[in-house]
Amino acid sequence: MSFDQRAFRDTLGCFATGVCIASTSDKDGRPVGLTVNSFTSVSLDPPLVLFCLDNRSESLSAFLEAPGFALSILSAEQQSLSNRFARDPAGTRWDGLAAVTGKGGAPLIEGALAMLDCAHHATHPGGDHTILVGRVLGYANRTGAPLLYYRGGYAALANGQG
Repeated sequence: MSFDQRAFRDTLGCFATGVCIASTSDKDGRPVGLTVNSFTSVSLDPPLVLFCLDNRSESLSAFLEAPGFALSILSAEQQSLSNRFARDPAGTRWDGLAAVTGKGGAPLIEGALAMLDCAHHATHPGGDHTILVGRVLGYANRTGAPLLYYRGGYAALANGQG
């Protein structure tokens, strides 16, 4: 039986997700970040979250070597940030961007809908991705509508409210 990867991706795309910027600092202290939608909560006690990172990502080694990472959950107004961290060269993604450093040493994007500051908890193989689990050290959120991704494109809540 053959497996149609494109059809599989299209099927997975039927699950609407939020959009995050996963970030850390490399061994030289430079910020590293990329757009992800493979984020989920894992546990309340202890407080754990995870995201998945493609094994071919140029950022993978920075995330594996760092003591922590952060997740900045984007609002509907931050689509340009999602595009920037998905498409722009890695060395320019942070140019002119307001960020604060969390307890785990990773940059958090100011103005995000929600922020999670994490210490590295565990890493697991996941096929062509690596699963990074973080223990939440701190968090914050604000009112607003989330940036959503659905069927290969951005989407909005029907009522436009968060």
